[in-house]
Amino acid sequence: MAALAAHGPSSRAEVAERTGLTRAAVGNLINELAAAGLTTDLGLAPSGRVGRPGTALALSEQGPAGLGLEIGVEHLGACVLDLHGTVRTWVEIEAPNRGRAAGEVLAELADVAAAALQHAAAQGLHPVGAVVAVPGLVDAANGTVEQAPNLRWRSVPIAQSLADWLPAPLRSVPIEVENEANLGALAELWHTVTRPADFIHVSAEAGIGAAVVIDGRLFRGARGFAGELGHVPVHPDGPLCSCGARGCLEQYAGEQTVLRASGLADAGGDRIKALTDQALGGNPRVLEALEEAGRALGTALAGAVNLLDPSALVLGGAYAELGEWLLPGMRKELAERVTVRPWSPEALQLSELGRRGPLLGAATVTIRRIIENPARYADWRNTRERSAAGR
Repeated sequence: MAALAAHGPSSRAEVAERTGLTRAAVGNLINELAAAGLTTDLGLAPSGRVGRPGTALALSEQGPAGLGLEIGVEHLGACVLDLHGTVRTWVEIEAPNRGRAAGEVLAELADVAAAALQHAAAQGLHPVGAVVAVPGLVDAANGTVEQAPNLRWRSVPIAQSLADWLPAPLRSVPIEVENEANLGALAELWHTVTRPADFIHVSAEAGIGAAVVIDGRLFRGARGFAGELGHVPVHPDGPLCSCGARGCLEQYAGEQTVLRASGLADAGGDRIKALTDQALGGNPRVLEALEEAGRALGTALAGAVNLLDPSALVLGGAYAELGEWLLPGMRKELAERVTVRPWSPEALQLSELGRRGPLLGAATVTIRRIIENPARYADWRNTRERSAAGR
């Protein structure tokens, strides 16, 4: 599976050569994968070699898929990826979720998921796992949001509750919950070929989140709560934050703070686009607000750089769209504060995925698991089919 995912359509002989397996072993494994609906034959594929051409094999473009769901402060989203990692369905709606009851939000998210499922089914795809991206502290083992200050949620059992709202075809699939910044970082790792194996990913919607990737793996911390950059104190005696502490980074570089300082606190619709448009138009208040936000980000990240020594800092989410105006202040603070180790301005980078990252990462989690352990997927599929037959 990994060989086909990395190299695309290949003959059995090419797979055997890349994996070090015998052709007979490859043939047996391909038969199992095909029976599970994971691979497909594309017909004869001339190789340029002497002898009879082999049959080209590829990951299936139909069948099992990954479903990503996202709960944002101002939006809800769903996307479906096939085994190639190609986005086949993307649904996103505006939704003012701050302070709304979790049950209302989950019911609306289920409707978004149902729309994505309908589009996917029309293409011959059926999600076999769902991952929900949430802006907050997540107990991934239990599928619970422990605290999401910008949603004003505490101890919400997302996975358990969402299962009751989802359409019938999704009720039997595994549902997981993950922090949106973590999923944005994983999307960078999996979908951006130039990304190093060690980096810090910083993203923003209403709040500010970060994720640490070390040697190609997500660093979660002792309880899974690593990366709460938005609540790192920039000025200990600063304004009160929604988390209850004072002087947090979010009070200087969060969306609400920047909008207030820019005179756009009452802006409707896509407020990041409103900031971008005003900055492009040279609005002095917006430019000053973004400069100050960049300096606050640089101050907070200087500590992270000195502590963790990452190869890169990646600005994702809304920050990627505002990077032109955030980067100068960030570079200045980093240059002044990272002095005990080499630091290159080129190590501060903008995400190519932007605000699509968390949802893309959420859908990719299931695809990666299938590719890394197809036998586990096949066992789950067989168990599900036997259970359905028993009913």
